[in-house]
Parts: sequence; C-alpha cells; structure tokens
Amino acid sequence: MSLAFTDSNFENEVLQSNVPVLVDFYADWCGPCKMMSPVIDELAKEFEGKAKIGKLNVDQNGVIAQKYKVMSIPTMLVIKDGQVVDTIVGAVPKQQIEAKINAHV
Repeated sequence: MSLAFTDSNFENEVLQSNVPVLVDFYADWCGPCKMMSPVIDELAKEFEGKAKIGKLNVDQNGVIAQKYKVMSIPTMLVIKDGQVVDTIVGAVPKQQIEAKINAHV
C-alpha cells in the first residue's frame, strides 16, 4: 500500500527522506488518477526499502500542490535529497514510472 502524503507530513516524509520518493498528485474525482492508483500501490510494494511511493490529494493538500505548481493530474514527481529530479504527467505505463524511479535509486 502506498503512503499518504499531506501538507503537514511532506517535509518529514518526502523532503527529508534518505531514499528517493515518488509523489503521485491526484484527486478522487480524476479518472486517470483512479487508473493509476493500483499501479502506484504495486510500485510501493516493489520498491519497498529502496524508495518511498505515495499519493498526495491535491484537493486536501493545496499548499504542496501549489508549491510544486501542479497544474494537471495525475502528476508524479520523483524527489531525491529534497529536490525534484523527475516529473511524469498523465496516466503512463508502469514501466515508464519504474524507469524514472530506478534512475534515482
């Protein structure tokens, strides 16, 4: 199961993480986000211990979504050492996300 990131835990869970983090910016009403949800959960299992994989609901956590200028969802950011190192926008194949994470693990 993927992690739940929020405005309040983002600093600790994401920016101060000692492993790369994939943050999936989503909303409950977003069709493509729903399609990506099982993929994100699978990736969370596969990368356990090597990377953190989680979701951030843009409707409930607008501060972080605004900070990273997330305009369309789903948007996935790979963050390493507190910096965005990769961005994926839209519903994409699982292999594409895996490749982006693997590049930073």
